[in-house]
Amino acid sequence: MSDPVYPDLNGASVFITGGGSGIGALLTEGFLRQGAKVAFVQRSDAFDFVTRMEAETGNRPLFLPCDITDIARLKSCIAEASEAHGPVTVLVNNAANDKRHKTEEVTEEFWDWSQAINLKAYFFACQAVVQGMRNAGGGAIVNFSSVSYMMGNAGYPSYTSANGGITAMTRSLAREFGPDKIRANALLPGWVLTDKQLELWASPEDLAAHMDKQCLKEHLAPRDIVGGTLFLASDASRMMTGQVMVIDGGVVFSG
Repeated sequence: MSDPVYPDLNGASVFITGGGSGIGALLTEGFLRQGAKVAFVQRSDAFDFVTRMEAETGNRPLFLPCDITDIARLKSCIAEASEAHGPVTVLVNNAANDKRHKTEEVTEEFWDWSQAINLKAYFFACQAVVQGMRNAGGGAIVNFSSVSYMMGNAGYPSYTSANGGITAMTRSLAREFGPDKIRANALLPGWVLTDKQLELWASPEDLAAHMDKQCLKEHLAPRDIVGGTLFLASDASRMMTGQVMVIDGGVVFSG
């Protein structure tokens, strides 16, 4: 499976959170293959991934080690990426943590940790790129949320609360910065079977139950999310903002 080529992404300055593993790694590769200048942040080491991407795509991404809950460091990484590649004109807020938890067991510390990863970092990354996008004449923000909150899933209420916050924030940013030709859209994947999901959460029973809900009878892989992200980042969606795009195999419907 190959993605369409979006000429406007060739040479674009792209910044991705969590861009060295899971869905994020496929996003980084997808933008590199478009010819974009990609910078990404991640807590874990990704230098081997960077080397592999350069060998496979001929385009080397810039890896900046960062815990996105450290807002000062996140902002400095965006500044460093802008210095290396020009003002960030495509921001993909992808990094998240869907650690399972029960409402009655949530402490203030856990809540603050979860929101720091799943919502707070998204807001401040958006804030950090706005001026550069404005100076560049526009840009595209793609905020990853999840269909989990649309389904009313139990098992991670702090995470689903952040998901709802992301879509609401995205719509507000679209309204605020539309006059500057800055677009903001939310992308909501379904249950994408990353290595982490397969290792921690994807029991045969849960997989079967989820498949019963899907229209398309095939589990989602990280690769399935790339095309929609490229579309939202490119001029192909130039008049699309404040919207929610769902890629879940047909579990939830909106309208």
